[in-house]
Amino acid sequence: MAETRVTVIPGDGIGPDIMSATIRVLDALDCGLTYDYAIAGQTALDKGEDLVPQETLDLIEKNPVALKGPITTPVGKGFSSVNVTLRKHFDLFANLRPALSIPGVRSRYDNVDIVTIRENIEGIYSGEGQTVSDDGERAELRSVITRKESKRLMRFAYEAARRLNRRKVTVVHKANIMKSTSGLFLDVARSIAKEYEDIEHEEMIVDNCAMQLVMNPHRFDVIVTTNLFGDILSDLCAGLTGGLGLAPGANVGEHKGIFEAVHGSAPDIAGQNIANPTALMLGAAMMLEYLERNEDAERMRKAIRFVVGEGKVTTPDLGGKASTSEFTDEVIRNL
Repeated sequence: MAETRVTVIPGDGIGPDIMSATIRVLDALDCGLTYDYAIAGQTALDKGEDLVPQETLDLIEKNPVALKGPITTPVGKGFSSVNVTLRKHFDLFANLRPALSIPGVRSRYDNVDIVTIRENIEGIYSGEGQTVSDDGERAELRSVITRKESKRLMRFAYEAARRLNRRKVTVVHKANIMKSTSGLFLDVARSIAKEYEDIEHEEMIVDNCAMQLVMNPHRFDVIVTTNLFGDILSDLCAGLTGGLGLAPGANVGEHKGIFEAVHGSAPDIAGQNIANPTALMLGAAMMLEYLERNEDAERMRKAIRFVVGEGKVTTPDLGGKASTSEFTDEVIRNL
C-alpha cells in the first residue's frame, strides 16, 4: 500500500488526548499513513506563533488530507476563527456532517441516518462587511451568496447523494424572506436538481425543517443548505443521535480535505484521560474513505460503533467509567 502523509493538528484542550487515541487506532489498522504534526489556535499563540502559523499552512498544502482536533479561537478583537480561516484559505467549500444512530446509545430516536452538507465559505460566516458604529448603537454584517459557489455546492451534494445511494436531497432555505440570497441559492438548486432525475428533490424553509427534524427525522436523507443554517441544523441532527461527542465532520474542497471532531476543546477536562475520542475517530474514518481506503474505514467504524453501542467500556459522557485509553484499547481489540 502506498504511503500517505497526513497533517495532524492535535488542537487545544482535550485535542491532544483524543488525537493520540485516534492515531493509535489508525496505527493499529496499519493502513499506510505517516504523520506531520502542526499547531494552531491557543497552542500556537502560547508558543509565540500566529493563530495559524505559516508552517501549518504549508504542511496542509503539502499533504492531501489533514486531521484536526478541536481548536480554541481566543475571544477578543483581532482573532478570526481558525476553522473559517482554514476553510477559506484552502477553498474547502463543502462541510459534511453525518448523523447516524448507534444502537445502544440513549437518544430520542432510533435509526436516524442523515447527512447535512453545508456551504462552507459564503453567507453570514464569511465575515464580510462587519462594522459597528462609533457610538456602539448599530452593528452590520453582510451576507453574500454567489451563483458560482452555490452551483459547486449543489452539484457536490447531488453527486454525494448518488455515490452514497441516497434517495432524496432536501434543500433548506429562507427564500420567502431572504429573497435575494436564499432566493439565488434555491434557484441554483432547482436548476441542478434537473440533472439528477434519479434523486428526489425537496425544498423546505429552515424553520419548518427544524420542526420536522424534531418531529420526524426519518423523513430526511441528505440536507443541503447555506453556511449559517447548516451549522445550526447539523448540531440539531447530532442531538438526535446522542450529541456532539459522536459527531464527526469533513471540510472538503476540489483537491483537499480536513477532517475533524465538531465539538469544542473542553479545557476543563484536558489531560485527565477521560475525554471521549469517538467523534474524532469517526472523522478519521471519513478521512480514510476520502483516501479510498474504504475497507479500513469500515473496519474502524464498525469497531467504534460496537464498543460505543455495547456500552461496557465507554467514557463518562456516555454513561461509562472508562478512561480515554481504556476506550481506545477496546476499539483496537474489536478492529
